[in-house]
Amino acid sequence: MAAGSPHGGAGAGAGHFAVVDPATGEGFDTAPGCRPDELDAVVDRAHAAWRGWREDPAARTAALIAAADAVEAAGTDLASLLTREQGKPLAESYAEVARTSARLRYFAGMDHGPQRIADGRPVRSEIRWRPLGSVAAIVPWNFPLQLASAKFAPALAAGNTVVLKPSPYTPLATRLLGSVVAAALPEGVLTIVTGREPLGARLASHPGIRHVTFTGSVPTGRAVAAGAVASLARVTLELGGNDAAILLEDVDVEGIADRLFWAAFRNCGQVCMAVKRVYAPARLHAEVVEALAQRARTAVVGPGLDPDSRLGPVNNAPQLARVERLTNRALADGARAAAGGFRLDRPGYFFAPTILADVPAGSPVVTEEQFGPVLPVLPYRDLDEAVWAANDTGFGLGGSVWGADPDRAGAVADRLECGTAWINHHGELSLAQPFAGIKESGVGVAGGPWALHGNLRPFVVHRPEEAPA
Repeated sequence: MAAGSPHGGAGAGAGHFAVVDPATGEGFDTAPGCRPDELDAVVDRAHAAWRGWREDPAARTAALIAAADAVEAAGTDLASLLTREQGKPLAESYAEVARTSARLRYFAGMDHGPQRIADGRPVRSEIRWRPLGSVAAIVPWNFPLQLASAKFAPALAAGNTVVLKPSPYTPLATRLLGSVVAAALPEGVLTIVTGREPLGARLASHPGIRHVTFTGSVPTGRAVAAGAVASLARVTLELGGNDAAILLEDVDVEGIADRLFWAAFRNCGQVCMAVKRVYAPARLHAEVVEALAQRARTAVVGPGLDPDSRLGPVNNAPQLARVERLTNRALADGARAAAGGFRLDRPGYFFAPTILADVPAGSPVVTEEQFGPVLPVLPYRDLDEAVWAANDTGFGLGGSVWGADPDRAGAVADRLECGTAWINHHGELSLAQPFAGIKESGVGVAGGPWALHGNLRPFVVHRPEEAPA
């Protein structure tokens, strides 16, 4: 179950589970399932390792830089295994590995030394930041390596130890990443555990865990938060989104169509901050639909290991069934598929890139997070109506506004109820910026120094100032 053994081996015995290649729909390897007693031992080792790891910031920095070097050196193996189990094109897997290494370097160099409190009193007050202890990181299947590093890099840099559980759909690349990173760290500082539920619930509620960081669905996020209550562990939740893109009257449709399409369809639409709804002025609606549909019809869909593929499969059978169900419901409600609208007749979990027009505003493909290669385009006649519709959701992760005048677009973006808004692009994030949602999109902040401080607690020391001689 530890990170040092990256593959379960085809033909592994009881306690292992199959890992499926979404491009074929067939199992190609197995991963081990972690038993409750094994989880207890892992958490105990993490706590024991914390005592030494927290004491030496310089050693932590050196170890994290060495880990980043090791990830880069293992890039080919990591990327190919990631594509095999997740499905994304190989170029996107290489980009994910690069982002993983870059995040380790970013947090390795981040300082969280003492801070003086200047409040006018004759007392010297100083904040000294202390790590929390053992952190549980629970990671989904859409960006398993990138999101793993988004959790363990700041936690480790802060002086915590980490027990990380990947999705059972994508355990292998994460186990390999864990073995690569752990080789640069003291034993027990980072451990990967794999398995099906209730492993995640056990980890989130384990009394030895002081911080639970989770990315996934709203219902599971609520369950994770409830499990952490017993030990009063800190909780950070990123729970997805239903991001809207609002196009203004002066937008250059052809000029933005490529950016808008890929903001919705990158990683086969399986991105929490992807564009999931487009609101277009009524007079431009048909032009927008056709511009996006043309790109959907010509995008090359195929196995991620095929260098010609731009879109891979949906990652797993339940998610494919959800995408198909939402699309069929929209079509039954009167929507029109300007492109796609169906599962592709081939092995694997492939769904045709789909652009939907004439979609009822209350259709679940509009109101829910479809998390797949399906995009509804809705017309509006009044900008206030479009802003209201964009905000009329339980989610609040991101949104974007597209138009010829960036200042006007920015003024509209200020009205969006979300954590991040983009002007004339969507979904780009810097390692240095905060990433957080509102409403049902989550609790807490990822990214930048906010992620580091989410893994620290303040320890305040007061002492009287020396009296003048």
